[in-house]
Amino acid sequence: MKPFLILQLRPETEASDDEFTAILTKSGLSAKEVRRVRLDQDPLPADLRLENYAGVIVGGGPGCVSDTPEQKTPVEARIEDAVLSLMPEITARDFPFLGCCYGIGILGHHLGKVVSKERYSEEVGTSDCSLTKAGQSDPVLVGLPEQFEAFVGHKEAIQRLPEGCVHLISAPTCPYQMIRFGENVYATQFHPEADSDGFEVRINIYKHKGYFPPEDAQKLIDMCRAADVHAPEKILKNFVERYRG
Repeated sequence: MKPFLILQLRPETEASDDEFTAILTKSGLSAKEVRRVRLDQDPLPADLRLENYAGVIVGGGPGCVSDTPEQKTPVEARIEDAVLSLMPEITARDFPFLGCCYGIGILGHHLGKVVSKERYSEEVGTSDCSLTKAGQSDPVLVGLPEQFEAFVGHKEAIQRLPEGCVHLISAPTCPYQMIRFGENVYATQFHPEADSDGFEVRINIYKHKGYFPPEDAQKLIDMCRAADVHAPEKILKNFVERYRG
């Protein structure tokens, strides 16, 4: 079996390691079945050839593609450039791709620069998601209920559906929660890998990053622990099962 390429964008080791473990656990992959690249530490492999992988999974991160160059740290700019450099080939080949949170920003920016902070930011917590008609028949969403909760927390969002994309999941607070380009390129605004433990880790790490007032951290942790969030992880499992062969 070809490995999956997991690209991580978080410069905080605790957050990156926790996300990596969550992706493996929720997808059913083992560490031997993936190639992990932390783009905050390493460049894309010089020998990277998409045909050597079953698919690409991109994690989340604190950066925003809609920030100006002056607003981005050198690390954030380098990470963003690395991921964006892969998108022309991924979309041209319709190569299996799953972008989680930051990944939908990368896809939306590549396809039409339709990502901004104009509308649809969501505070840290849960979002009430619903499958669209197209989502109800998509193979990566098999087994998901028509309505479910998912963990979110983002400052920017897709403002309009890029050309060539299908709208799969919506929410009242942010309409484009999941989209598909072509037949195999997927991205979610929410975090399909996240559970309450993982979100507690991120809340503590990012409480000074402008997502919420730092003094609200414990309140948000309590809210996330009380939430019933299990359905989104099925997306990771379905994606891997569809493409691992």
